[in-house]
Amino acid sequence: MQWLIDIFRDNPVIPIFLTIGIGFWLGGLRYKAFSLGPVTATLIVGVLIGQMDIPVSETLKSVAFMLFLFAIGYSVGPQFFRSLKGDGLKQIGFALVEITLCIATVVVVCRLMGYDMGKAVGVFAGSQTVSAVIGVGSGTIRSMGLPADVQNRYLEIIPACYAVCYVFGTIGSAWIIANLGPRLLGGMNKVKEETARLEAEMDSGDLVPDPGTFVANRPISFRAYRAESDYFNRPRTVEEIERHIAGLGLRHFVERLRLRGDITDPQPEMNVRKGDTIVLSGRRETIVEEAGWIGPEVTDHELLNFAAENLPVTVAKSGAAGMALGELRRQPYMRGVMLHKLLRHDMSIPMRAKTVLQQGDVITLVGLPQDVSEAVAEIGYSDRPTENTDMVFIGLGIALGCFIGAITIYLGGIPVSLSTAGGAILSGLILGWLRNRRPTFGHIPRPVIWFMDNMGLNMFIAVVGIGAGPSFISGLREVGVEMVIVGALCTTLPLVLSILIGSKIFRFPAAVTLGCVAGSRNAVAALGAIQDSIDSTLPAMSYTVTYAVGSIVLIFAGMIVPMFT
Repeated sequence: MQWLIDIFRDNPVIPIFLTIGIGFWLGGLRYKAFSLGPVTATLIVGVLIGQMDIPVSETLKSVAFMLFLFAIGYSVGPQFFRSLKGDGLKQIGFALVEITLCIATVVVVCRLMGYDMGKAVGVFAGSQTVSAVIGVGSGTIRSMGLPADVQNRYLEIIPACYAVCYVFGTIGSAWIIANLGPRLLGGMNKVKEETARLEAEMDSGDLVPDPGTFVANRPISFRAYRAESDYFNRPRTVEEIERHIAGLGLRHFVERLRLRGDITDPQPEMNVRKGDTIVLSGRRETIVEEAGWIGPEVTDHELLNFAAENLPVTVAKSGAAGMALGELRRQPYMRGVMLHKLLRHDMSIPMRAKTVLQQGDVITLVGLPQDVSEAVAEIGYSDRPTENTDMVFIGLGIALGCFIGAITIYLGGIPVSLSTAGGAILSGLILGWLRNRRPTFGHIPRPVIWFMDNMGLNMFIAVVGIGAGPSFISGLREVGVEMVIVGALCTTLPLVLSILIGSKIFRFPAAVTLGCVAGSRNAVAALGAIQDSIDSTLPAMSYTVTYAVGSIVLIFAGMIVPMFT
């Protein structure tokens, strides 16, 4: 056994990656609805491996954490700044109220319990399930100029407190918001009825959605039909055919033709006669059932052998941002283009007629390349799969952010600074917003953002766990069962108060209230539970704005908690 310990001590890169690998595997295991998640699992594995007393690099920990913070800022930047105006302000106000309740609850409870600032940071990180607070709070404690022994004692207790409070912070948040929340808002039946009425209002308007048009998980289909019905007793132009289709309440488009044996692309004035073949595009569920008015469906491999795009497009143009989906579909440039799905901060948003597009949204367009290209020019820019990452943008962005954060200003003799952590996340926010406004630079593919986010945070947590290993067990004994109750109280009280405040003071509909509460707390697991509980995806629409605000403010809260305990 000693030879393995010696190898790990001489080569700490091995236990770090071993911790990450086992942590992700363990975090992916589920028992019913419960899962530790990769962050907590990585911390536990790191603590176990850390019993070998392995020296780890503080520099590596800082580098990993900066990658994570920059990625968070970059990904939520467009949504964060967009929410600072218009309808998002009310939800921002709510998010700030909820986060203030979270901070105040932890500070008051920890003061009453006589906890030091190290325990308070651990309780806040675990009870509010904000793993990044471990890094931000630790950095704040280091900047306070405490005696070395006191500082080390505070830092060593943080992971133990986090681990004790995290389990209820995750499970409890989901249960409170999804199950207790509807009861606090008048009962599950009342909430479901109100949500159904709200969904009906969002589907209403002068443009009635085609059946299935706004179902995100059903693909667009291209099918060929031979013109044999009585409708073609006289020649019909392509323009007439599409006008007839619209009169039937359908959204199908003529995409290709075989006229008198020759294959051609359609033009409005082209005549279609009996015996010609028409290729239509449309939602599979409507095109199969409703296209029989043309004639029988035929198999024509040559005619159907053409390229169709399924292209994610980032909303960046001012004309498209703020436009409802129903209005977007009526635009001339959307001729032949179908909407497949809508993502906001990588989260699927209900596609209803009155769902409003926001800058930074990613909407998938389906159609012929020339039609999709015309629509992209009016909506924003295409997010085509690519392996290229603007490394200059990442390197200089993080360096500049950390440099600004490291600058200390003295106000009345008190040192004030953003810290390198605050600088990195602020840099990511601004550069992510600039990238959305000017998509000619700073491209970071979504898989790279995912890697920076997950690898950055979990490598940081792995190093924390390995470094805390020798003192972790004694820390657990010190905090004891009492900490479980304290953490549960710090999780529950802000959520219950926020649900009531959202309903009574902000007067949000129930589905919006529950989505806002989950988003402000970054309770990802709770969102799925809410949607299952009330049988609706509407909470996702209010989740995204508050999630963007919560992602930033909750991390910065890690600087506040130590100062008040």
